[in-house]
Amino acid sequence: MVLLVLLWGYAWITAKIALRYASALDASVVRLVFGTLFLFVFVLWSRTSLRPAHWKWLIVIGVLQTAGLTISNNLALVRGEPGGISMLTFTMPFWVALIAWPALGERIRGWQWLAVLMALVGLVLILQPWSLQASLLGKIIAVLGGICWAIGVICAKYLQSRKRVDIINFTFWQTVCGTIPIVLAERMFDTATIEWNATFVFCALFIGVGATGLGWVMWLYVLHRLPAGTTSLSSLGVPVVAGISSWLQLGERAGPVELSGMILIGAALALVSWLNIRQSQQTEPLLAKTS
Repeated sequence: MVLLVLLWGYAWITAKIALRYASALDASVVRLVFGTLFLFVFVLWSRTSLRPAHWKWLIVIGVLQTAGLTISNNLALVRGEPGGISMLTFTMPFWVALIAWPALGERIRGWQWLAVLMALVGLVLILQPWSLQASLLGKIIAVLGGICWAIGVICAKYLQSRKRVDIINFTFWQTVCGTIPIVLAERMFDTATIEWNATFVFCALFIGVGATGLGWVMWLYVLHRLPAGTTSLSSLGVPVVAGISSWLQLGERAGPVELSGMILIGAALALVSWLNIRQSQQTEPLLAKTS
């Protein structure tokens, strides 16, 4: 779990660096193609069936949780820094709580309201809509990525409550379904060319094979061997690693207002994880995605 948090956290830095040499669409295609190839090899190695199931949900979750989140992250990173962007993306649990109420009938109760309120205040402090700074669009795109992730989570929860799902098989085909629209969009709209060099190749392999492919396999492994509350709480280290790494390597500096917002969101995420541990809730493997 520690290695996974470090891998996913630093992936935000390599994704930012990769965008110096490729457009957001190109970087997304490279990442997802490498990740899909790795998962294909893993499916063969694990002797899991390659026959897809639940096509409707594969397409919906793939488009939202794979394509939507990946392209949103890259577009946001073009305009912002990894620390703040990763924290905004990690507002996902609070959008899940708000959407699950009307969609699944899961009411927000007790301390959950405090966590949601803290997250929303933190979100406003990071966005700072009153200042109309140049990075505002990137921050909004990061929030939209978190919302895409949240809707994918809701769909996954709905599916798992009604059908038996082979997690490895579903993960592979979900990635395939998310990769296809990104590739089509890149072919149709992207006129830029990738600047292939050693730095870009390293970043592409790190975020594609490492964070996307191997990261998913590691996540499935720890979910089956650690308590759900432990994995949920540990994953909060991802934006922390991203923020510290961005500060050390890229010189990212958050102002006092933005830093206060990041701290508030981090505290709200910790509160949500603590509540999950207390309630002994099981985290579904389909719901995870972190970079």
